Amino acid sequence: MWLFIAFIAIPLIEIVLFIQVGGAIGLPSTLLIVIFTAILGTFLLKNQGSQAFSRITSSFQKLTDPSEALANGAMIIFAGALLLTPGFLTDIIGLSLLIPYVRLMVFKWVRSRLNINKFTSNQNRNPHNNQENVIDGEYFDVSQEKGGNKNPSGWTKD
Repeated sequence: MWLFIAFIAIPLIEIVLFIQVGGAIGLPSTLLIVIFTAILGTFLLKNQGSQAFSRITSSFQKLTDPSEALANGAMIIFAGALLLTPGFLTDIIGLSLLIPYVRLMVFKWVRSRLNINKFTSNQNRNPHNNQENVIDGEYFDVSQEKGGNKNPSGWTKD
C-alpha cells in the first residue's frame, strides 16, 4: 500500500515543484538546474561508486562483515537513479544519499530495525586441512597400455 501511495505522491509533488520553481525563476533556468543535477549525479555516482566497490572487495578479501559496504553501494546506486530522474524532490533525496554521513545514519536506522542473529567468519580455518573434502581413490595410466586401442577415446569396446 505504501508503495502505491509513493508512486502517486512523488510525481504529484514533482509536478507542483516544477510549477513553483518554474514560475519563480523561469523555464530555461529550471531546465538547466535539472540537467545540471543529472550531470552532477552521474559524476558523483561514478566517483563514489568505484570507491564503494573497492570497499566491498576489500571487506570480502579481509573476510569482515560486508553489510555496511554493500548497503553503501546500494544507496549510491539508488541515489544515482534518483538524480537521473528529473525532479527536485528526487534530486534532493539523491544528493543527500551521496553524503557519507547521511548514508551512515540511514544504515544505522535500517540496521536497528532488523534482527541480525549471527555473523561468522571462517577466517582462521585453513581450507587445505579440511578432511571432509578428501576423497581416496586409485588410478592407473592408460596411455602406457600396450596393444593399441582401436577406439579413439579408449572408453568403449567393440
